[in-house]
Amino acid sequence: MSFQHIQLTEPLLQYVRSVSDPEPAYLARLREETARDPHARMQITVEQGALMGMLVRLLGARKALEVGVFTGYSSLSVARALPPDGRLIACDVSDEWTSIARRYWKEAGLDHKIELHLRPAIETLDELLAAGHAGSFDFAFIDADKANYPHYYERALQLIRPGGLIAVDNVLWHSRVIDPSINDEDTRTIRAFNQDLATDARVHHCLVPLGDGITLALKK
Repeated sequence: MSFQHIQLTEPLLQYVRSVSDPEPAYLARLREETARDPHARMQITVEQGALMGMLVRLLGARKALEVGVFTGYSSLSVARALPPDGRLIACDVSDEWTSIARRYWKEAGLDHKIELHLRPAIETLDELLAAGHAGSFDFAFIDADKANYPHYYERALQLIRPGGLIAVDNVLWHSRVIDPSINDEDTRTIRAFNQDLATDARVHHCLVPLGDGITLALKK
């Protein structure tokens, strides 16, 4: 039995991908296009996308929520795992980045499943709650501005049903969370968020050290 994680070298990562379900061609093209953007590190990894797709299928999810679209890799990973009549509410504020996402959603033939709300996510989440959608979502993914993580999480927790799942990205924050010399607002927010979630009795949760760290919180 091993008590340590193995180092995921580039050759080993390629091996992992070679024996996993193949990445669809449209996702590979999107990943390659996004890699040329100066903000490419904001994109989730192939393995995170595959994990989210698997979780959506395991949940039998029909209704999903995304806070933070970027260029659409996570949206596509979730939408392709939803049933034909499934729906993903996607929240973002960038027309520039989501224009890339919309192009790939259409290419993949999944744009009919995705409803983009191009405004501050808090407004969309509050509107959904006011419209009576509390407890109606199966899955939520949070990957947006870090200062609002606690606010997104609290609203997502209201919106998902018991037995629904929230996935939160960047919870290791490029290892900054364990560096006491780093105390910018985003790092402090994520540290506090992780500590608060560690004692949140409303969910079963675990932090998966995949990509930049992804926390899974299952609503009780």
